[in-house]
Amino acid sequence: MTAALRFDPIRLPPVCEELRREVRAFLAEEIAAGTFDPHKPQREDSDAPEFSRRVGARGWLGMTWPKQYGGHERTFLERYVVTEEMRVANAPTRRFFVADRQSGPVLLKYAPEHIKMDILPRICRGELCFAIGMSEPNSGSDLFAAKTKATRTDGGYLINGAKIWTTSAHMADYMIAIFRTSPPTKENRRHGLTQFLVDMKSPGIKVNPIGQITGQHEFNEVVFTDAFVPDDHLLGEIDGAWKQATSELAYERSGPERFLETSYVLIELVRALGPDPDTRGAEGIGRLVAQLHTMRRMSVSVAGMLQAGKEPVVEASIVKDIGTLWEQQLPHRVRELAAFVDADDSNHATLDELTAFATKLAPKLTIQGGTTEVLRGIIARGLGLR
Repeated sequence: MTAALRFDPIRLPPVCEELRREVRAFLAEEIAAGTFDPHKPQREDSDAPEFSRRVGARGWLGMTWPKQYGGHERTFLERYVVTEEMRVANAPTRRFFVADRQSGPVLLKYAPEHIKMDILPRICRGELCFAIGMSEPNSGSDLFAAKTKATRTDGGYLINGAKIWTTSAHMADYMIAIFRTSPPTKENRRHGLTQFLVDMKSPGIKVNPIGQITGQHEFNEVVFTDAFVPDDHLLGEIDGAWKQATSELAYERSGPERFLETSYVLIELVRALGPDPDTRGAEGIGRLVAQLHTMRRMSVSVAGMLQAGKEPVVEASIVKDIGTLWEQQLPHRVRELAAFVDADDSNHATLDELTAFATKLAPKLTIQGGTTEVLRGIIARGLGLR
C-alpha cells in the first residue's frame, strides 16, 4: 500500500518565538555560569544531572504530556523550539533527551497506570536517563533478526542475550528494549518480538563500554544473564512490538537533532569568513544555509503532524536520511570553504578543532537511529516501490 507522502507547510506560531527567547536567555545564563562551553560539542558523553533538573524545573521536559503525569500539555512545535535551541547551543542534553523524546511517549501509550504515575513525573523533573535496546551483535540494524530472549518465569521474564550500540546505557536508569518472546514465522519474520521496560540496576545486567575515535564514551554493549523483568514491565502487545517500534521511531528520526549535530562547524565557518566573504565563500555558505533551511522546514512539518496525532513514519525517515547525510558531509565541505582563511584569523584555531572533531564524529551519524539503507527501505515501501 502506498503512503500519502506530504510535508505540510507549517509556520511556528508567536508563542514559539516567545519561548525561544526564554530558552536562549536560560542557556546564556548557564553558559555564563560555566555549566557548559558552546564551542566544545562534547555533550554526547557528558552527564549533567543538575542542568537536567533545572531544565525540568523550567517545564521543558514532558512538554506535550498530560499534566496528571507531570507534563505540561504544550505543543510539539513548542517542544521543537526547545530542542532546536538546546542543540544549537551544544547544551548537555544527554541525561534527559532520549527519555523526553521517545521513551516517555512509549510509556504513555503502553505502560500500566502505576508505572506511568511513578516514572513519567520523574522524567519531567529531569531525574531519569533512558537507553534504547534495539540493535544486537551480528544483526546490525536488522531489528527483526533480534535473538536476545525473554523467557517466561514466575511473575515475569528472564532475559538472556545482548544489545549493542546502546547509547548512554552506562548512565541509564531504565532501558526500553525489544526481546524475542517467540520465534518468527515463515509468513512474518517480524512476529515474536516484545517490548519491555528494564530497570538497569537489576541483577544480571552488565554494561561494557564501546570507545569511539573521538575519545568519547557514548555507546555500550549490554549483556543480560538471567536478568529478571516483572510482568508489569511488559509494554504493549506480546509478540507484536514491531508495530510499536515503528511508531516510536517517528519520534526519534524527525527532530532537529538529525541535522544539527555538526552545525557548530557551519557557525564557526561563518565567523571565520566574516561579514564580507569572497564569491566562493558566499556561494558555499548560501548553499549550506539553504539546505539547512529546507531540512528545518521538513522537520517542523513532521512536528506539526505529530501534534495532529499522526504517525509520519515515512516523512520522519526522509528527514533522518537527508539530515544525517548532510551533517555527515558538512565538516568536509567546511574544510574546503575554509581552505583560504587567514591562519591568523581570530577563530581559526577553534574552527580547525571543531572541524577535526566533527570529522571523527561523522561516521556514526548515518548509523544511529537507523542506517541509511534501512531508512531507504522504509521510504521505498511507503512509496509503493517494494
